[in-house]
Amino acid sequence: MKKILAISGGIDSMCLLHMLKDEKDVVVAHFNHGTRPSADADEKFVISYAKKYGLPYYIGRASLGPNVSEATAREARYKFLRNLAKEQKGIILTAHHLNDYCESVAINFLRGTGWRGITALINSDIARPMLYWPKSRIYEYADKHQIVFREDPTNHEDDYLRNRVRPIINDFLYDNPSSGVILLTIGLRQEALRSQIEDLASEILPSGSTYPRSLFENLDSTTAEELLRAILARSGISATRPQLRDFLHAIKTYESGKKFNLPKDHLVKFNKTEFML
Repeated sequence: MKKILAISGGIDSMCLLHMLKDEKDVVVAHFNHGTRPSADADEKFVISYAKKYGLPYYIGRASLGPNVSEATAREARYKFLRNLAKEQKGIILTAHHLNDYCESVAINFLRGTGWRGITALINSDIARPMLYWPKSRIYEYADKHQIVFREDPTNHEDDYLRNRVRPIINDFLYDNPSSGVILLTIGLRQEALRSQIEDLASEILPSGSTYPRSLFENLDSTTAEELLRAILARSGISATRPQLRDFLHAIKTYESGKKFNLPKDHLVKFNKTEFML
């Protein structure tokens, strides 16, 4: 299976590239977001190293502009990577590390994601071979092997929540590196639990898009919210915990004929005994 390395040109991904450059079936993938003047120089830099190591490379390009959100940029990048992985019959590898993971968990908790927030950066279709590495280990590797990299200027801008959280996480992991590993281990277990919950939900829930309201009458809120999350996932809808709580309240209290608005303007219709997505 081909290994699709997501290489931005930054220190993390350039270390990943150096580690795997001599392995079989390695492919370099770079996405030019078109968000800043230095993006084209980053692209040329990555191409130069792909050529230096004799590796095939693929470039994705967009013109997202300087004010694009982090979420929009990430969505465009992963769309390119997943399409490439499908074409190449390969798996995506990224250079995310332990500090990245802890940052993402902290941000998820700040946004009220709930227990699922601890499964950040854990995906079945993406491999992250450096996920247990603290950032300090990456610096050590880069120094030892004299890794040349490009610095993303947006890493120092306070416009992004991640950049404001990062110094706190870095300081914490510097003093408590084992805590990050423990958190990640819990996250991996939680992801396994999430998969089991989805399997059970598929057995419990009826097929189609109509569901009995009685199914939720006697369930505790946590179980009911997980079932609702599974129901929404069938329709490609993602909801926050507060939205799920509001939805559950509607199921239990709304009169026949009322409607409930889900994310992406998706309306749920209620009758006396059922609701329809």
